[in-house]
Amino acid sequence: MKKIISRLIVFFIGLPAVVSIIIFFPQMNHLFFNLLTLVFTVLASMEFRNILARKNLVISLPEAAILGAVGPGAWTLVVSFGFGVNIVPGAFILGASWVLVSRVFMAEKELDSYINRAASGFAIMIYPGLMAACMIRMSSFSRAGIIILFFLLIVCLNDSLAWVTGILFGKKNRGLVAASPTKSIAGFIGGQLFSLLAGITAVLLFPDAFISKVWPPLVSGALLGFGTGLAAILGDLCESALKRSAGIKDSGTLILGRGGALDSIDSLAMAAPVYFLLCRLLFHL
Repeated sequence: MKKIISRLIVFFIGLPAVVSIIIFFPQMNHLFFNLLTLVFTVLASMEFRNILARKNLVISLPEAAILGAVGPGAWTLVVSFGFGVNIVPGAFILGASWVLVSRVFMAEKELDSYINRAASGFAIMIYPGLMAACMIRMSSFSRAGIIILFFLLIVCLNDSLAWVTGILFGKKNRGLVAASPTKSIAGFIGGQLFSLLAGITAVLLFPDAFISKVWPPLVSGALLGFGTGLAAILGDLCESALKRSAGIKDSGTLILGRGGALDSIDSLAMAAPVYFLLCRLLFHL
């Protein structure tokens, strides 16, 4: 019961707070939202570093914070401050170079850990860094506020309603995925159904923001909702597999009822690239 109350508090307070930032602070291509994404990505990267350290993939916390910020930081400079897009590959090249070169001068007795440290650095730049950066890239769209809001709606509805339908109807159909044995088939169906409906609702309520390219609008909306919802589910399962491999329950204790920052953005980070690409493929933006 305590966990249920905690999740409800976060849903009814945390989500409206983020929505308010998107609606009331659209300045500089949603700078406040971009900075919030950057901060959460850095915190999640530091938690991911702690997970990797349990498997001897060790990197320092400051390095994890900086490498995790490479993607979202570079895209914030492009989207909100008008820097050229070439700064993005440049930032990743610098980050990758640091990961490799900074460890060349290790003591001989420490060279055995060179691969482990390099793998940790590259992993953190990609997950959650590069994936979460796609949320910031959305703020460059002409109707960015609506597009970002429906992204959050699709992912959050999937997560929350999968949890609810799993509790109500999933007691006898759990255990399909070993990484997260409490997940149920009923929860998967419930989450996907509401993501699908959210995608369709997007094109019906805001046809000027979601202008379909080839497919009929309802088909494009359904594909957007289904694909994004599926990616959100996979994001949650992938992070569960990481935690189970490391022998921990939560990535941290930052968010009431949800665990750490990585626990809170795992679905968002995996779904963001899929949503971004589907928007580009399906709609005129």
